Amino acid sequence: MMHYPDFHITLEDLIAEEDKVVARFTAHGTHQGDFQGIPPTGKSFTAPGMTYYRIVNGKIAEDHPIFDQLGMLQQLGVVPPLG
Repeated sequence: MMHYPDFHITLEDLIAEEDKVVARFTAHGTHQGDFQGIPPTGKSFTAPGMTYYRIVNGKIAEDHPIFDQLGMLQQLGVVPPLG
């Protein structure tokens, strides 16, 4: 991710049952490049997320990520805090 050259994910939990897997993670990075029209801010962020996977024949058939992009944008100073 060239927009966030130090981007990394910390896996917090990984839960599997039958054909379903859920991963809870925390994403970290520093905004160093143009991202969706937003010029680099040089600010870092830490944001939580989860991804639900459905496995078929040993391969990912579905994935549904959920990520706190609003929180990330607020930490980057692009969106003002709510309230």
